[in-house]
Amino acid sequence: MTRSRGRARFGILVPFTNTNLEPDMAMIRPDGVSMHFARLGGYDADEIPDETQMQGLGASDLEEPLRLLNGVKPEVVFYGCTSATLTHGPGFDRQLAARIKADSGAETVTAAGALVLALTGLKAKRIGFASPYVPAINDMAIRFLSDMGFDTVQRMDVEGVLDNDGQGALQPEDVFELGLKADHPKADALVLSCTDMRSVEVIDRLEAATGKPVVSSNQALMFAALQALGMKDRVAGFGRLLKGEFG
Repeated sequence: MTRSRGRARFGILVPFTNTNLEPDMAMIRPDGVSMHFARLGGYDADEIPDETQMQGLGASDLEEPLRLLNGVKPEVVFYGCTSATLTHGPGFDRQLAARIKADSGAETVTAAGALVLALTGLKAKRIGFASPYVPAINDMAIRFLSDMGFDTVQRMDVEGVLDNDGQGALQPEDVFELGLKADHPKADALVLSCTDMRSVEVIDRLEAATGKPVVSSNQALMFAALQALGMKDRVAGFGRLLKGEFG
C-alpha cells in the first residue's frame, strides 16, 4: 500500500497557468510524502510567455502565496518555474531561494537550481538542451547554465511560438521527439527544461534511446528536495537521477 502522507510535506509554488507540475509530482513523489500547492501570478496568461513575462513572474511578490503555503508547515518549498529565474541569472536564483527559506523556515529548491544540482550529481559537463520556450529565453537559459559550468553542445527549439496553453498541451510524444533532436554525440546528458512540459513521462524511454541520462525540471526538483532532507528514496520509472544511478 502506498502511503500518501506521514513522512514529509513538500510545498510547491506553481505558476497559475501550469497544468502539469501537480500531476507530475503525484507520479514521482516517494511513499509517505504529501504535496501542497500555492499558485503564483505576476504574468499575463493571455500573453506569450516570453522573457519579459517570465522575468515579471520571477520578480513578483511571493508574500501572500508563501504565507498560505506556510500554513501546512512544509519541510521543503519548491519554486516551480524554471524560466522565471533562468531569465534573471544564477545570482537572482540563489537570492530567491535564500529569501524563500528565510521567510518559510523550510529548505528551498528552485527549478533552475535543481537542474544544476542534478547535472552536477550526474557529473555531466556537456549537454543537449530542449524546451518549449521562445528562443530568447533559451538563449538566457544556455547562458545561465554556462555560468554554472555546463556547455550546451546542442539546442532544440520548438517550432513556432507557444502560448501558456500550448506549452502545457505538448504531448509526451512531442517531448520525446524534441529530446531526441537535442541529442549530440558530445553531450553527456540531455536537459528538458520547463515545469509545464510533460517530460517525466518520457525520461526512461529517452534514456533508452540515447544511452544518456535525461534531466527534466520536475524530476530535478524532486531530486533536489530529497537531497535537501537527506532522504535516500529511489524512485523507479523516471530516469537514472531518481534511481540514484550516477556516473
